[in-house]
Amino acid sequence: MLTRFYRKVFELNGHPAAARLLKRFAQSKASKPFTGSFSRLYKLNLQEASKNLQDYQSLHDLFTRELKPGVRPIAEEQDAFVSPSDSVLSVVDHLTPESRFVVKGQEYTVEELLGSKSEAEVYSGGQVLIFYLSPTDYHRVHVPMDAKVEDVYTLGKEAAPVNTIGLKYGLRPLTRNYRLVTKFNAAGVPFAQVMVGALNVNSIERTNHQHDVRRGDPFGYFSFGSTVVICVPKGHLEFTGKTGPVKMGEQIGRWKSSGKMPNL
Repeated sequence: MLTRFYRKVFELNGHPAAARLLKRFAQSKASKPFTGSFSRLYKLNLQEASKNLQDYQSLHDLFTRELKPGVRPIAEEQDAFVSPSDSVLSVVDHLTPESRFVVKGQEYTVEELLGSKSEAEVYSGGQVLIFYLSPTDYHRVHVPMDAKVEDVYTLGKEAAPVNTIGLKYGLRPLTRNYRLVTKFNAAGVPFAQVMVGALNVNSIERTNHQHDVRRGDPFGYFSFGSTVVICVPKGHLEFTGKTGPVKMGEQIGRWKSSGKMPNL
């Protein structure tokens, strides 16, 4: 019964009003009795969490949990580029304006993702790294590289469905979903990190408003799961080649700068 209940919760993304009610419920203390069953169903590793299960006052509180210090070591090499989240990683190489990449069963272009043809041209020949977060994962997103924040903007108003309803009627999650786009500059080289909301609840929260950031710094979090997409320009990320499950802070490549590292 509980399994069916939680599956129904994650299918509500096609129904904006229901999703807003879900958000309010998940953030309320009325959802606290569900934290134990949620933890068991999705096999959350609460040994890593900063609080005990009984200390989480709502489903939202549990889902956006922080971790104990040190359980996600951050790669220390100066040029290390790390995973911003616990997730499953896939990579698309040799981008062109026509390149399409799959997120939740649909294909998209960099222009659609960033909402700008000129911004997309920056990444011609480069790579797109797609980090999919499941309900099981730690849902805070971190900074992948020492950098300066050049711009932050949002796109989309209501998140489009990503379930079978959305696929049936041809709705495009990344072109219509609410998303937070951050333009970084790492040692003179730009890259874009996009947090894409999966549900109509649009729960993407930015927690770091600093201009200068370091690898592994917290940046924001999702409520109820989603995807992080990173766009990198041609010739500036030497990817390790590892795809599949990754942990936040794990090195996934080496950054090739166009000059000195920024003085943070």
